[in-house]
Amino acid sequence: MQLGKYSFGIGDRFARQGEAQLKAFVEARKGGLDITPVWNKSNREHMTIGSEPHETRHEADNAVKRLDWSGAWFVDADHISMDNVERFIESSDFFTIDVADYIGKKASGRELEDFVDSNIKFTGKFSIPGINGSFNPTREMLYLIGGKFLFAIKEAAKIYRHIESRKGTNKFITEISMDEVSDSQTPLELFFILSAISAETIPAQTIAPKFSGRFNKGVDYRGDTGKFSTEFEQDLMVVDLAIKEFGLPENLKLSVHSGSDKFSIYPAIGSLIRKYDKGIHIKTAGTTWLEEVTGLALAGGAALNLAAAIYSAALERFNELCGPYATVIDIDKGELPSSGEVSGWDGDRFAAALRHEPNHPDYNPHMRQLIHVAYKIAAEYGHTYTDMLEEHKEIISRQVTENIYNRHFSRIFNL
Repeated sequence: MQLGKYSFGIGDRFARQGEAQLKAFVEARKGGLDITPVWNKSNREHMTIGSEPHETRHEADNAVKRLDWSGAWFVDADHISMDNVERFIESSDFFTIDVADYIGKKASGRELEDFVDSNIKFTGKFSIPGINGSFNPTREMLYLIGGKFLFAIKEAAKIYRHIESRKGTNKFITEISMDEVSDSQTPLELFFILSAISAETIPAQTIAPKFSGRFNKGVDYRGDTGKFSTEFEQDLMVVDLAIKEFGLPENLKLSVHSGSDKFSIYPAIGSLIRKYDKGIHIKTAGTTWLEEVTGLALAGGAALNLAAAIYSAALERFNELCGPYATVIDIDKGELPSSGEVSGWDGDRFAAALRHEPNHPDYNPHMRQLIHVAYKIAAEYGHTYTDMLEEHKEIISRQVTENIYNRHFSRIFNL
């Protein structure tokens, strides 16, 4: 089972927008670009909403059937661990194995010695083609890198082998994710992480490292875009060498867990993958849910009132909603409009505040981030919310499709 050169992860928290999402991929194909859709939803999102993984599979299946999609497509068990992987086994064929919680835990002394011995040939002057200068890894450095990352890769191997025992060899896509940590990995660390992944015979097709800067939910990248570009380019070179040195899958590629809408780094990503003819996997999160709320606002009437009510409840339950996402949001409460102010807005004004158009004078990234984490409130409305999505399907679908194609695909792939 092979992941395409270009792939794009699409969250669909309420499993209602699969067809609208897929239409963006259809349009990209009409323009000559084949992008593989990957529907992703994490265990946390399922738990918050009260949904089950098979619902994501059902929505994806139906979208593919309705649009007669002939390309590859996958359903991703996003950020899974051994504690929750079992509920995803049947419905998923893409597994993002998250090892962030295990980074820094120590492997056994024998395992660490084996790691160092297997990589000792890289000590001394060591160059990675495409990266200026050389590295000088020492035996002591290998112990430090192994001490930091080896246990995490061993844990990934346990999870991978569990999935393999249930689904069979080559019956699913494997991604290793280590992006949800404080510190970015250096090129040298990533190289030896990939060495450990190979030693565990994990056929990873994507690797999601941590890059510098902040990848807050639903808003643009915060950080030095030039530094990101350098890191991304170096990681491309590391992956290229690791494939050759360690026999990893030929289609192994970088995965960027964007938190949605990292528009300012999309040009660098697009330029570099074209420069080196490399693939990319971009994973988005709640951007489709935000487009649902935008569409409800534009529909006006009861739909606009529901959108305003969700925002009002989010203000009242700020700490509850934001706590689980504290490391990936940055909201200034003083910049949030009051419930009374928002209740007086028409649909266009609400949409302008929420829609990610950074140059629009009414755009409010603080409000956008708050609604991004407020999907729990929509879930509590139950059929009131989902029925409203069906009633205003046309306008909502248009927001979803245009968002993916115009704000994401166009920026990354120059469509």
